[in-house]
Amino acid sequence: MATVLERVQNVVVDKLAVDKTDVVPDASFTENLNADSLDLVELIMGFEEEFSTDESPLEISDEDAETITTVQMAINFLNTHGIKDT
Repeated sequence: MATVLERVQNVVVDKLAVDKTDVVPDASFTENLNADSLDLVELIMGFEEEFSTDESPLEISDEDAETITTVQMAINFLNTHGIKDT
């Protein structure tokens, strides 16, 4: 099974059309990966879809979404909400 990092990378590659090698933990979505505000909304929706299960839907509030500015911050957020490597 894929790690949280790999799953986050896959969502970012899909939503931002960037190379997977650029999606490193310290990469900023806006500064390094050139995401605009619409891209950020799509990323958050992508994370919710990827990491939700029937038993445990993931919802990321607007306030939380504003704090998720790097790949590592996304991973940290997911980890604190029960998403772990399998």
